[in-house]
Amino acid sequence: MDSESKPIIGITTGDINGVGIELVVKAFSNSKLNEYCTPVLFGNNKAISFYAKGVNKDFNFSGCKDLKKLNHKKLNVFNCWQEEVPIKPGKLTPEGGKYAARSLEVAVQCLKDKEIDGLLTNPIHKKNIQGPNFNYTGHTPYLRDSFEQDDVAMMLCTDYLKVSLLTEHVPITDLERHINANAIISKTQIIHKSLIEDFGIDKPKIAVLALNPHAGDDGLVGSEEKDIILPAIEKLNAQNILAFGPYAADGFFARQRYEHFDCVLAMYHDQGLIPFKTLDGGEGVNFTAGLPVVRTSPDHGTAFDIAGKNLVDESSFLHALYQCIDVINHRKGYKSNTANKLQRGLWKKKMKKSKEDVEQD
Repeated sequence: MDSESKPIIGITTGDINGVGIELVVKAFSNSKLNEYCTPVLFGNNKAISFYAKGVNKDFNFSGCKDLKKLNHKKLNVFNCWQEEVPIKPGKLTPEGGKYAARSLEVAVQCLKDKEIDGLLTNPIHKKNIQGPNFNYTGHTPYLRDSFEQDDVAMMLCTDYLKVSLLTEHVPITDLERHINANAIISKTQIIHKSLIEDFGIDKPKIAVLALNPHAGDDGLVGSEEKDIILPAIEKLNAQNILAFGPYAADGFFARQRYEHFDCVLAMYHDQGLIPFKTLDGGEGVNFTAGLPVVRTSPDHGTAFDIAGKNLVDESSFLHALYQCIDVINHRKGYKSNTANKLQRGLWKKKMKKSKEDVEQD
C-alpha cells in the first residue's frame, strides 16, 4: 500500500504514567503495521524514548513538527510539548493527567483540521485528567462536544459481538432519569446508521435489553419494559429499523442469543460490559458511533499496576488500530456507493424492505 492511500492514524498517549505509550512501542516494534497506516503519536520524543528502553531498545521513530512532512515507514511522534516532564510509571501524578489532556486536545484539533484520518485514544485516568480543558466522565462525551454532536453511542466491538450502551458512566442511583424512550430511539438510530456505514452491514438487527430482572415479569418487578422500552422499539420498527426486545440480560447472554444480532443495546454500563469483557478474549475495542470522524480505543484502562514493566498485552490496542483503518475504508466505500441520488434511492429502498426479509428468514 503506497503512502497516498494509507490512512494517517493519530494516537494519543493517554495518562503518561499508564500503559498507553508502552502499548505504542510494543505494537509498532512490528514494522509491518506501517504497511497499512501512517501512525502519529501525539506526545513527546523523550516520553516514548523512556518507555522504549524497557520494551525495545532498538525501537526507531521519527520526530516531527509538521504533519505534512511525515515519515510513512515509521511511527511519527508529533511533539505536543517540549518541557521536561517527570514520568513515573504506575503513579497517579498531576502531570499524568495534564499531558494526557494536552495530547488529546492537540490530536482532536488535527482531526478537525483533517490533518489525520482517524484517532486511536489510549487510556486515561478519568479523575486525574479533570481540568480546565477536560470536564467529562470519559473520551466519549468529550468527543461528542468537540464535534458538536447532539448524541453519540459508545460501542464495544469484537468480530463476533458488538455491545452499545444507553447510559455510560452514570451512577446506578441516577439511572432512572436517563432511561426514556427518546434516549433509546436516539441511540438505536445512531447504532443502526453506524452498522450500515461503518461496518458494511446492509440490514442490521439490534437487540435491546430490558432494565429489570426477567424483563420486568410483565410489570411484577418493574414497569420500564412495558412503559418505556417496548414503545420505543415499536417506534423504531415503524422507521424500518430492525430493533427487537426487550430481552432479559442474563438469559440473553447465557443462551448466546447475541449471536443472532449485529449489536446489543444495554441499558447501563455493567449490564453490557460485564458480559462483553467476559467474552471478548482481551481483543475488545471501544468505538464511538455517531461522530463525523473515526475514533477507536483499547477496551481497558491505564493498568497502573503493570505500567512500565513490559507486561501489558497489546492485543486490544492492535484491534483498535485495525478497526480504525477498517471503519475509515468502510465509510469511503459507503460514500462512493451512495454518491448520487439514484444510488441513494436504491439504498433506501433496500433498507425499507429489510424488515420483511428478516421476518421471512
